[in-house]
Amino acid sequence: MPITEQLPAIVALILGAIIGFIISNRRASSERQELEVHFEEQLANKTRELELDNAQKINHQRDELEAELSSRRKDIRGEEERVTRRQDQLEARDDKLRRRERDLSKQQSKHDRRANDLDEKQKEIEDKLYQVAGLSNDEAKAQVMATVEKNSRADMARVVRDIEQQAKEQGENQARKIIVTAIQRVSTQEISEHTLTVVPIPSDEMKGRIIGRNGRNIRAFEQAAHVDVIVDDTPEAVTVSSFDPVRREVARRALTKLLQDGRIHPSHIEHVVANARKDVELAMKEEGERAAYETSVLGLRPEIIRLLGRLKFRTSYGQEQNTHAIETALLASAVAAEVGADINIAKTGGLLHDLGKAIDHEVEGTHAAIGAEICRRYGVSDKICNAIAAHHHEVDQESLEAVIVEVADAISGARPGARREGLEQYVKRIRTLEEIANSFDGVDEAYALQAGREVRVIVKPDNVDDYAALQISRDVARRIEGDMQYPGQIKVTVIRETRAVEYAK
Repeated sequence: MPITEQLPAIVALILGAIIGFIISNRRASSERQELEVHFEEQLANKTRELELDNAQKINHQRDELEAELSSRRKDIRGEEERVTRRQDQLEARDDKLRRRERDLSKQQSKHDRRANDLDEKQKEIEDKLYQVAGLSNDEAKAQVMATVEKNSRADMARVVRDIEQQAKEQGENQARKIIVTAIQRVSTQEISEHTLTVVPIPSDEMKGRIIGRNGRNIRAFEQAAHVDVIVDDTPEAVTVSSFDPVRREVARRALTKLLQDGRIHPSHIEHVVANARKDVELAMKEEGERAAYETSVLGLRPEIIRLLGRLKFRTSYGQEQNTHAIETALLASAVAAEVGADINIAKTGGLLHDLGKAIDHEVEGTHAAIGAEICRRYGVSDKICNAIAAHHHEVDQESLEAVIVEVADAISGARPGARREGLEQYVKRIRTLEEIANSFDGVDEAYALQAGREVRVIVKPDNVDDYAALQISRDVARRIEGDMQYPGQIKVTVIRETRAVEYAK
C-alpha cells in the first residue's frame, strides 16, 4: 500500500496514543491527589490520637504527683506536730529540772548550815573532852591515830591472812594435783644402800689368805685397786673402803672373783683387778644406755652416757643416784606435760641434773656447776645446762623447765625411804631450825617438830601483833630456805596467844 494511504492511520494512532497518555496522566494525578488527601486525613487522625494520649498521660502523672505531694505534706505536718510535742515535753522537763535544782540548792544550803552546826558542836565536844581527859590537842590526835593504826593493822593482817590462805589453798590443790599425777605415773621402788661395801667370804680362814704372808697380798690388792681393805673381827666378811664408788665396785668384783678362784697372789691380783675394771667400765656404759633408754632421752654423747652410768655406784644419803636420775627425769616429764612446758628439756635436765656427782670427788666445785660445765662442753643446749646448774639455786633459773627439774628432784629425794639421814646431821638440822626461829625479835620460844618438818614459834603477844606474827612466819620461812638444804618442805607455825587471868576472892 502506498505511504500516502497509510499516513492517516499512523497519525490517528499517534493522536490516540497521545490522548491516552494525557488521559492516563490525569487519572494518575487524580489518584495521587486522592491518596494525599487520604494520608493527610490519617496523619491528622493520628496526631489527634497522640495528642489525646499525651494529654491523658500528663493528667495521670499530674494526679500522681499531686497525691504524692499531698502525702508528703501530711507527713511533714505529722513530723511538725511530733517535734512540737517533743519540744513541749523538753520545756516541761527543763522547768521540772530547774525547780528540782532550786530545791536541791535549798537542801544543800540547809545541809551546809547543819554541817557547820555539827562542826561547831563537835569542836565544843572535843574541847570538853580535852579538858576532861587532861590531854592537849596533839596528844589526843596521837592517841586516836595510835588506836586507828592498831585497828587497821589488825584488819590488814586479817585480810592478808585470808587472801594468803585462799591463794595457798588454791595453789596447794593445783600443785598437789600435778605432783600426785606425776608420782602416780612414775612409780619406783625405795632405795637405801650403805656407803661402805662389804664383801662376804666363805669362812674366816680366807682372811689370812687375803692378807697373805707379811701382808703382801692385801698390799698388792690395795695398790692395784686403789682402795682400803679392812679385815677385822666381823665374821665371814671384809670391808672395802674408798672415796671413789667406782674403785670400790672394782675392788668388790675383783675380791669376789679372787675368793671364787682361790688363787690369791700379787701377779694374779693385778690381772683380776684389771679385768674387773674393764667389766665395771662396760657396766657403766650399759647402765648409762639403760637410763637414757628408760627415759627416752636420745642423742647424748658417749662421754655423758659413761658418766651417767657411773652414777650407778654413787649414793647420796643412801639413795642410789642412777635410779634417782631416772626417777627425776620421769617426774619432770610428767610435771612438764601437766603444765605445758617443754617435755624434752625438762626430762633431759632431770636425767642429767646430778651428773656432776660422778666426778665431784675429782673436780673442785659443786656437783651442779660441774654437771652443767660437762654438759656445756659436750654440746648440750643452754636451757638444759641452766636447769642442771640452777637446781640448787646456785644460779638464777632462766626457764620454767629449770623450776620443774628442781621440783622433780625434791619429789624424788623427799619420798619415804628414798634417803637416810645420820643422827648427827639430824640433830644439827633440828638445832639450826630452832636457832633461826629464835633469832627474830619478839620470839619467846621455838620448837622443831615432826623430825624437823615443822617449826612452831611462840611470840610475845605484848610485843607482836597479828600482822607482825604473819610477817615473822614469812621471814622465818625465807631464812630457812636461804640458809638450809633439806628435802621436801618445812612448815612454819607462829602462835600468838593472849591470856587474861583474874582471881575471885
